Amino acid sequence: MFEYIKGTLVSITPHNAVVDVNGVGYLLYTPLSAFSAAPPIGESTLFYISSVIREDSYKNFGFLTCEERDLFEKISTVSGIGPKTALALIGHLDSSALESAITTANTTILSKIPGIGKKTAERLIIELRDKVLKGLKKAPLPHTSKHEITEEDQMVNDALSALMNLGYNSLQAQQALKKALASETPSDLSMLIRTALSGI
Repeated sequence: MFEYIKGTLVSITPHNAVVDVNGVGYLLYTPLSAFSAAPPIGESTLFYISSVIREDSYKNFGFLTCEERDLFEKISTVSGIGPKTALALIGHLDSSALESAITTANTTILSKIPGIGKKTAERLIIELRDKVLKGLKKAPLPHTSKHEITEEDQMVNDALSALMNLGYNSLQAQQALKKALASETPSDLSMLIRTALSGI
């Protein structure tokens, strides 16, 4: 099995990338987030690999960070969730947004991701709480159980949901919220949404 592939980026689309390694082109299936985060065509790049082997296929999935790769593999273990759905989930929600959606049982955000309906979102929430959530936690929150979140987390989660309801995809909404939070500390939900919208 491959751990990673390092070479020259030949092409990249929202769904896959081709990396040239000493004259051999490797086709990698990649999350949507890699399309905007990857280096320019012709430059050196490194993708962490997860290989999925079936009776009739052998596919390599590539991720720009090992954290994304490990998360993809954990999500793929959920009953009824295949690599395609796991890839869509990774591509549309970063770790913090995923943690927030799972912790608050926000099926609205999860079900907006292509390939994930309400029932699948509910199953993800139930199973990922145990299988993935602990791995996403960078540090325990003081005086907080694993099923509770802070008021700030809730506000960011609500703002993400509001932006997606306005028609922005989850990746656009996340990037706008990150910019908004980096520029200032919003006092309330409406201020956070207004600041995020001004940066889109």
